[in-house]
Amino acid sequence: MPVPSPSSEYIADSLVFRAALRREKLAARMALDEKTHAALSARIETHLAALLTPLPPRTLSFCAAVRGEFDVRPLACLLIERGWQAAMPIADAANAPMSFRTWTPSSAMDSDRYGIPIPSDGQAIVPDIVLLPLVAFDPQGFRLGYGGGYFDRTLAVLVPRPLTIGVGFELACVADIRPQAHDISLDAVVTEAGIVRHT
Repeated sequence: MPVPSPSSEYIADSLVFRAALRREKLAARMALDEKTHAALSARIETHLAALLTPLPPRTLSFCAAVRGEFDVRPLACLLIERGWQAAMPIADAANAPMSFRTWTPSSAMDSDRYGIPIPSDGQAIVPDIVLLPLVAFDPQGFRLGYGGGYFDRTLAVLVPRPLTIGVGFELACVADIRPQAHDISLDAVVTEAGIVRHT
């Protein structure tokens, strides 16, 4: 059996590291009690609103909150009242880029292949700004998600590339997520601690 090259050893080690980090950070987020989660979420919403509300109306994509994530819907509703459009990503097929479907507070909802709520119908649209949930992230702006690679595949093919903003709790911050070749760094990260821009 051939000896693995250093690069393949590094990749394998990184995959193990990232899987363990994902489990650790998901457990930490899910362990937040309701009061703490609400307080941290209120601070995140304040920072995110400060970043977005000064902008002219755009199309904003966000994911329905699952597994203790920050819930973007109240802010999305406020932005819609100000003339914005909102959308949610749709994982139409495995190992493929996602599409985006318009969302409003009155949208009928369904669930995708992973049990994540999505609009059951709506117009296909390309967002100007994409909010990405954070399982973990590092100071270089690299993000660790749930491991499906959907956002990286999607951002790699969107032209023009939308503004990408990671949104999550500061507990997700680590020194280095060990990014892979396909990982795309974020333009900004918003947590309860504030806004960090990477462009």
